[in-house]
Amino acid sequence: MKRLESEHATNRLEDSVGREERRTFLKLTAATMAAPLLLSGRQARAVIVPIIPPSPPTVPWAHELPKQVSPASHVAALNPAPTETANIAAGEAGRNPHQRWAQFAPYAEYYEISATERTDWVYSPSYPPQRIWGYQANIPDMTMPSATFHGHYGRPILCRIYNKLPQNHVGFGTPEISTHLHNLHTGSESDGFPGDYYSPNKAGPTLTAKGKFKDHLYSNVCAGFEARQDLKGDYREALGTLFYHDHTLDFTAPNLYLGLAGFYLLFDDLDSGNEADPSPTALRLPSHPYDYPLNFNDRRFDASGKLYYDQVNPEGVLGDKVLVNGRIEPVLRVAARRYRFRLLNTGPSRFYELFLVSPNDVVQKFTHIGNDGNLFSAPLLNQTSIRLGVAERADIVVDFSRYLIGTQLYLVNRLRQEETRGPKDVKEPGVRVLKIIVDRYPPSQDLSRVPSVLRPYPPITQAEIDSAPVRRWIFERSNGMWAINGKFVDVTNPRAQIPKGASEIWELVNPEDGWSHPIHIHFEEGRILSKTINGVNVPLTPHDQGRKDVYVLEPFATLRVFLRFRDYKGKYVMHCHNLIHEDHAMMLRWDIV
Repeated sequence: MKRLESEHATNRLEDSVGREERRTFLKLTAATMAAPLLLSGRQARAVIVPIIPPSPPTVPWAHELPKQVSPASHVAALNPAPTETANIAAGEAGRNPHQRWAQFAPYAEYYEISATERTDWVYSPSYPPQRIWGYQANIPDMTMPSATFHGHYGRPILCRIYNKLPQNHVGFGTPEISTHLHNLHTGSESDGFPGDYYSPNKAGPTLTAKGKFKDHLYSNVCAGFEARQDLKGDYREALGTLFYHDHTLDFTAPNLYLGLAGFYLLFDDLDSGNEADPSPTALRLPSHPYDYPLNFNDRRFDASGKLYYDQVNPEGVLGDKVLVNGRIEPVLRVAARRYRFRLLNTGPSRFYELFLVSPNDVVQKFTHIGNDGNLFSAPLLNQTSIRLGVAERADIVVDFSRYLIGTQLYLVNRLRQEETRGPKDVKEPGVRVLKIIVDRYPPSQDLSRVPSVLRPYPPITQAEIDSAPVRRWIFERSNGMWAINGKFVDVTNPRAQIPKGASEIWELVNPEDGWSHPIHIHFEEGRILSKTINGVNVPLTPHDQGRKDVYVLEPFATLRVFLRFRDYKGKYVMHCHNLIHEDHAMMLRWDIV
């Protein structure tokens, strides 16, 4: 086994050309917050800690969860027509050429979405209508901040993403975007690289021109298709629950905080999205509209009920209100049948451990069928809770036919976390975040099921593990900000160059006390080989044994992750998905060459 050089270096900030004032602003403000307050006389040192009051109280269960709307639909044509190279003359941002254009573009369905601002969003009836940012699409009954996509393996998508954010906006956030589809197997020019941010007025340091829009070619093909010499790949590598969000360098957290995140659900012949599928090999899991995405995120509001965000503090401010699909304490009415819930934590900082409970806090059971974007090889029956770090996902199935009409249930977060440091422990009764009412019988027979076998895992041989080179990445605090191997992000300089087709083992190390880092590695799913805490081996939970793209790195923990790098070349990133850490600046670029 070849161990590659660790890159651990002297703590320093490496500014890069083209970063403009963005990195300088965060560097100076972080340094200011970390600096001591000098008192007169023989100085005592005190750190300035801003005191943030709690959000104003809200009346619970006073409004409905945004309806499960129809997914975005494709359009017949795009004007101007999409091209392999960036159409800068027509207003496209200066991206790299699309990879595998001839293989996928002729068969692609066209979609259009726009990053826009609206000023009528109601988080709670207790708060005033206010501005949010979201990705809008051609959905007549759209009631969520951002559109949901239903994609299918074998049907590529060419998605044109317009930036229509107000360029003269007031408040936190920045009106550039770079949209990352987490964690689709696709070319780097469509990955939403953080340095590829664009607007009509600005281009990121890894683009050649500003633009009003940027075309993204989502091949919707499983990893490993090049070696198989087909356009399908290995069905065992298929993903199901993905999401897309803004990834603008230094401003991912505030832009996503304003609402720039949505679901992208992928189906194939196995997980077909049709519970009445006649194919004997189809899983027939609960399907739309009983396949329900739920996005959880923490937010803080000021005394007037307006959304509050601290864009300077490198530790962030933990939200004390939990949104579900953009609402505080909403109500979801369900039929007495099976539902598939796709749970997603979009942060920016809070971890969750979610329980389904009765009004007197009796824990209910459900079936856990997948983590991150991936189905398990077999369902986990009779589960009582789900833990989610930022950007982790979980698929669960709840059978509401077991309950009488009129039954009320609650999704409750019992994981204590009082600051962005953490989380701590599970404690009853917790905070109720969603009320569920079984209020009707289904209009037709429930044909869904949860079979005993779901999606098998692709094999990893011992020979592959033994021959894989090892890279060691240390995630640590540095000069009041966040670093990897002692360095801050530089999107113009790759920290690793990996031959296409190679496999490696990445050791993710957290030497810090109190902080848990949800580490996201773009492009391909990985498998955790082992986990140690304080040097002691810890058994992997079932949640960690499957394919993953987010790896929660607990205090004093080391994870060894096996990764493959197939089919595409280009620039990608690894970063902490605590969005505050990412922006301050715990991220690195790595390239497939």
